[in-house]
Amino acid sequence: MNKKNIFSLLMVLLSFNSLLAFSVASADAPRMSKEELKRRLGDKDIVIIDVRTGYDWDKSDSKIKGAVREDPHDAASWAKKYNKEKTIVLYCS
Repeated sequence: MNKKNIFSLLMVLLSFNSLLAFSVASADAPRMSKEELKRRLGDKDIVIIDVRTGYDWDKSDSKIKGAVREDPHDAASWAKKYNKEKTIVLYCS
């Protein structure tokens, strides 16, 4: 096996591993219904983060008032700035 094939295989395995880890983490994350979120709008103990990207965000006519927009591909850089004592809601649609 040449270096290019080994590199390609390694990238596929790393991608699969990341996808698997994300799937497991998101399955464990608590969910909030739209109704509960509507009741909690304006609550000082909730942070709503819109993680839609590009076209999905630009073309949407439904944006939650007070939500902060963050890039989901750069979560490692912005996640630490939010108070972990608050309820953090991420939404994408």
